[in-house]
Amino acid sequence: MELPQKFTERMKYMLGDEYGDFIDAFENTPVYSGIRINSAKAGTKEAILSVLGNLEPVPWCADGFYADKSVISGNHPYHMAGLFYFQEPSAMSAVAGLPIEKGDFVLDLCAAPGGKSTQAGALLNGSGLLVSNEIIKKRAEILSENIERMGLSNTIVTNETPQRLAEKYPEFFDKIIVDAPCSGEGMFRKEPQAIDEWSVEHTMSCGTRQKRILDCAVKMLKRGGYIAYSTCTFAPEENERVVAYLLESYDLELCDTGLDMLDRGKTEWSGSDFDMSKTRRIFPHHQRGEGHFTALLKKRGISEPKIEKKEKPKRADSLQSDAVSLYRKFESDALNTVLNGDFVLFGENLYLKPRGADIDKIKVVRCGLHLGVCKKNRFEPSHALVMALKKEDFKSYINLNHDSSELKSYLLGDIIECGKKGWTAVLTDGFPIGWGKASGGVLKNHFPKSMRLRK
Repeated sequence: MELPQKFTERMKYMLGDEYGDFIDAFENTPVYSGIRINSAKAGTKEAILSVLGNLEPVPWCADGFYADKSVISGNHPYHMAGLFYFQEPSAMSAVAGLPIEKGDFVLDLCAAPGGKSTQAGALLNGSGLLVSNEIIKKRAEILSENIERMGLSNTIVTNETPQRLAEKYPEFFDKIIVDAPCSGEGMFRKEPQAIDEWSVEHTMSCGTRQKRILDCAVKMLKRGGYIAYSTCTFAPEENERVVAYLLESYDLELCDTGLDMLDRGKTEWSGSDFDMSKTRRIFPHHQRGEGHFTALLKKRGISEPKIEKKEKPKRADSLQSDAVSLYRKFESDALNTVLNGDFVLFGENLYLKPRGADIDKIKVVRCGLHLGVCKKNRFEPSHALVMALKKEDFKSYINLNHDSSELKSYLLGDIIECGKKGWTAVLTDGFPIGWGKASGGVLKNHFPKSMRLRK
């Protein structure tokens, strides 16, 4: 791997005698990959690991494990059931150091493809609100798919600029994640194209862009709330110096993440007198992970409790009322649970919007939990709905072993034998993985065509 000369010169300056070990790690240690178990769905990690194998824990993430993607693939039934997420181990550190509590309103400002959003969503476990934003539309759609697969029901996926969101949500969020676009130095081993795109000027422009994004994040943060800032680069211009900018510009306090197993940031790299020892770095010659940086900042003060405006409920039009009635009929026939919230109809698609989420006049890709499609006086449940529920929520289900031929047939899109009637959840080892509609002794397959295994 041929690294840019100015990059190596700067790393020699930063690391001194350790530079040789750093380069040796770049060239001779494996590229690290991992999975994060979805604690909101999985129940116990032991049950999942008994199937996936004896995996080594990631030290800085309670639900993270090193895993070989050539051994555990995206076609594994547990992956399709949203029980785990492929995530680079270093990338797990930012949310691991963010004190998310149940009921929090959380924003992931640069969220695609969804690793940190789904990590935060698992901690919220269906409570509060998660807004996952991605400015690039195609990436926002991928983000939405991952939100669905992981069974998150309290999540709005938006496709907006940070500036527009800051106008919409002043001092609104308890916790904000900013995994900022960066020069990607830490990913040189995994993404060689980042080497070709690298320049000193690029790192400087990334630093400027990161500051503008963080300006918006600070505006949206409640007093007493926290920002987790992270990058996958080694450049101080994008790390310590960005943190110094925040401390100089705003009434923020740099906090300890508790991730003591990671390297500390350096004050001398910040261009300021602010103590950077509470920031954290991951170097591949010290930890089993690619290059990463994370910092936790708290907005000083106490937020005034907001007086909720009692808005007159919007009168649902006849189409939405009819759609809700169709859903309630399905719910009564097929489920053991009653879902409550704000129903929203987009075309034929019915959603359950998390309460407290104002989405007026912003671009929304996923408006909460997609319940299903209403057409021709019938309701067809969505894949998102089955993924958001648990075994006990279904009146009718079939449970297939993860390595059974029946489950493989189902994932291929085939019809399978079934003695049930009506909408029936398909489970694998007790975990929902899709829908089918049973009649005449067979189950008509409703597993999404885009997700089916290839024959």
